[in-house]
Amino acid sequence: MKVLNLYAGIGGNRKLWNDCEVTAVEYDKATADTYKEFFPNDTVIIADAHQYLLDHYKEFDFIWSSPPCPSHSRINHARTRKPDYPDMRLYAEIIFLKQWFKGVYVVENVIPYYEPLIKGQLIDRHLFWTNFKLTSFEPSEKAIIRMQGGQIPFEKIFGFDISKSSIKDKRKALRNCVHPETGLHIFNCAINKTTQNKNIQSQLNF
Repeated sequence: MKVLNLYAGIGGNRKLWNDCEVTAVEYDKATADTYKEFFPNDTVIIADAHQYLLDHYKEFDFIWSSPPCPSHSRINHARTRKPDYPDMRLYAEIIFLKQWFKGVYVVENVIPYYEPLIKGQLIDRHLFWTNFKLTSFEPSEKAIIRMQGGQIPFEKIFGFDISKSSIKDKRKALRNCVHPETGLHIFNCAINKTTQNKNIQSQLNF
């Protein structure tokens, strides 16, 4: 299965995926270089993920997109007193994928400070928009403890040691990660949908 991982970060969502060919798109070079160290077999592209989606969506079976979240974040909204527009690329990509993409997709973002314009599904402190059935899930207790810091140095949670990375804001890079267990659960839901589609197509061809 050919997978497009947009706004890839250091690859929290991708960490536990297997049996797939992944193209990761990340704008920040230091972050992209760190991702490549963890996933040397992936194709890593330093580019604008929003534009890359528009230009290449037909080349993939499964697309995961995690557009920038600060302008939607409840925490960020509470901290700033300066009014600003939310980044509407989030909804642009949801609508685009729903309208044009023939494969399976998931768009991920934070729980916003406003009522979501398009209803998503809440899993593990994130909202997800998909075109396949997404069952409820919560990471293991041990994993949640690690996500919250626990006794593990923050730069090593999720099994990512980025202490030597050239990423400037390492804490932000880790906080932006989707928990690997959550990423695997959603990936497995997507695989099931892909398998169903192939079985239906085979029946039609027969």
